[in-house]
Amino acid sequence: MFKQFFSKLPKKSLKPDSPELNRTNSGTDFSTNSNTTTTSNSAASGNGNKSNGGEKYSSAGKSNVATKRTSSAVFPASVVAGIEPLLPFKDVPNGEKMNLFVSKVSLCCVTFDFTDPTKNCVEKDVKKQTLIELLDFVAAGSMKFSEPAILAMCRMCAVNLFRVFPPNYRCSSHTTGENDDDEPMFDPSWPHLQIVYDLLLKFITSSCLDAKVAKRYIDHSFILRLLDLFDSDDPRERECLKTILHRVYGKFMVHRPFIRKSMSNIFYRFVFETEKHNGIAELLEILGSIISGFALPLKEEHKIFLRRVIIPLHKPKSLGTYFQQLSYCVMQFIEKEPKLSSTVINGLLKYWPITNSQKEVMFLGEIEEILEAINMVEFQKVMVPLFWRIGCCINSFHFQVAERALFLWNNDQIVNLIAHNRQVILPILLPVLEKNAQSHWNQAVLNLTLNVRKMFSEMDDVLFMSCHAQYREQVANLSLVDQRRKEAWEQLENAARLQPITGNTAVLVTPLATSIAC
Repeated sequence: MFKQFFSKLPKKSLKPDSPELNRTNSGTDFSTNSNTTTTSNSAASGNGNKSNGGEKYSSAGKSNVATKRTSSAVFPASVVAGIEPLLPFKDVPNGEKMNLFVSKVSLCCVTFDFTDPTKNCVEKDVKKQTLIELLDFVAAGSMKFSEPAILAMCRMCAVNLFRVFPPNYRCSSHTTGENDDDEPMFDPSWPHLQIVYDLLLKFITSSCLDAKVAKRYIDHSFILRLLDLFDSDDPRERECLKTILHRVYGKFMVHRPFIRKSMSNIFYRFVFETEKHNGIAELLEILGSIISGFALPLKEEHKIFLRRVIIPLHKPKSLGTYFQQLSYCVMQFIEKEPKLSSTVINGLLKYWPITNSQKEVMFLGEIEEILEAINMVEFQKVMVPLFWRIGCCINSFHFQVAERALFLWNNDQIVNLIAHNRQVILPILLPVLEKNAQSHWNQAVLNLTLNVRKMFSEMDDVLFMSCHAQYREQVANLSLVDQRRKEAWEQLENAARLQPITGNTAVLVTPLATSIAC
């Protein structure tokens, strides 16, 4: 059985300058997926020291041509003959350890079906032990990785990790906020995938990995496939991907613009097309770390990113699943450049969720956080539309929205901003407060309204009385207008009743009909 497996390996070692190796290293194809290889259903049996506990990798039901094509797609041409993959690293000299590493990595380029735990148990266990041995070797950092080793490692990760999520696996995901308490879905192959992810992380962060060489294999195609995996339903996988992508961003400076652009494209599709993606929160966590490292002054491309990507992310219904991470990114931009606070507030007002009370509460919380960091000049640019919207929230029939808006006055920084601009703000808010004080149904909101009203009175009694007099005058004028409107309608109704009936055009208006309330 193992003879069949080892017969797939090259019979001669390839020299570093051989044409075949150069041809292999000239480009990397990470399109290999789980369909490229199949495994035998029979368990491997021990046969001497060399085959003890080995795996059998055969293409059952395929032609010999298909088998050769599969082998060439899975196993890098840099595998060295004469180095048995199942040998431990301690049993080979240092000069051969990198060749053994390549052979062991190539041995792991076969995928299994983990939905059936009774299938290929021996093969799965051998592959798991090989991966753990590779993980220990990479973590030890004993020698620099050769280019064939980097190529083999990237291919192995591509074969094991890069896959398309089937629709039936993702159908119950992509919650929109109302099903946030549903149990997350877990991938049955996770115990195996976790080792591969740990191995990739150790490999990328290893001091023995030359970034100048590795960037040719951990390239744009590899990074795009990593980003595609963020849509996984398994939160454990997304957590591993978050750490790995962050390390890739830190190690490969040449790829940083591409990573930011690719993340932007994911956000664009999410906001303006699908509103369905499982990994928005994790991607925003990475983005928060990236923003914190931006140099000052901010480049124009970063400001455009804020306006076109970060602010529109407040629009989707599923905002609650990633609101904390999004708010952190917003505050990172404002801390970097305080002038952007007015831009953010105007953006929030543009996407204000008038018909979604839960999102309104979140928006008000973010507004409070921004107002704590805003300067006076930027505040004065947005205070009129901002407090007009806050006034609408104070009058909301949803008590949590009204209560959250009134809680803004518990913040000393916001009260200080309001006090310095009370000549503009008080005339906007006084009618709102008076309406709440007279007719709001919730006692807690009523008490908070009276407290805010008292604060304005103590802040500037003369201005308060002047605004209150204007409010009473406005109420009187509105009442007069309303009375005149009613009188005009009564005159029209009386005139209509006196008109003769001609043909089918007359409308009968009776005193009973006019008394029906609308």
